[in-house]
Amino acid sequence: MSSRTSPPSRPVTIRRAVARDARRLTRLVRGSGAYTGKYAATVADYRVGPDYIEAHRTFVAVGADEQDGRVLGFYSLVLAPPELDLLFVADDAQGRGIGLALVMHMRSEARAAGLDRVKVVSHVPAEGFYHRAGAVRTGTAQANPPAVPWDRPEFEFRIASS
Repeated sequence: MSSRTSPPSRPVTIRRAVARDARRLTRLVRGSGAYTGKYAATVADYRVGPDYIEAHRTFVAVGADEQDGRVLGFYSLVLAPPELDLLFVADDAQGRGIGLALVMHMRSEARAAGLDRVKVVSHVPAEGFYHRAGAVRTGTAQANPPAVPWDRPEFEFRIASS
C-alpha cells in the first residue's frame, strides 16, 4: 500500500466481481509490491478462485475509460464474522484514491448488510493506509507460523447506520 494520497486521475468504476475475474485478482495479489522480501511466501501460492468470489462480497475497481477492463484493485467483504478479508490495489494504480474508494464502497456494502463493524487484520506495510482510511486500531493478531510468521495490526471500521 502506498502512502500517496492524490485524487483519482481518471474515473474508476466499482462493480461486483465475477468468476472470470478470478485469474486477474490472483495475479494482482501475487504481484503486489507490498509482498516482496520476507512477505513474498505469504502470497506465492495464493489463489482467488471463482468459488471465493461467489462466497463473499467481492468487488473490483476498473478504469471507467479502459476498454480492456483492467482491474485496478479489489476487496472482499466477509459477512460472518464481519471482516475485510482482502484489499489490493495494483502497484501502478496506487496514489490515485482507488484504495480509499474501495474502502468507502465496502463501508456502504457493510451498512446495507446491517453490519455495525468490520474487522481488518492488516498487512504490516498497509497499517498507515488503514489508519488514514478511518479504521481504528483494536489490537494485534499474533503470528501464525509458518503461513504468517509475524504479528499483524488489527483494525476495525465502525459502520454508522444510515
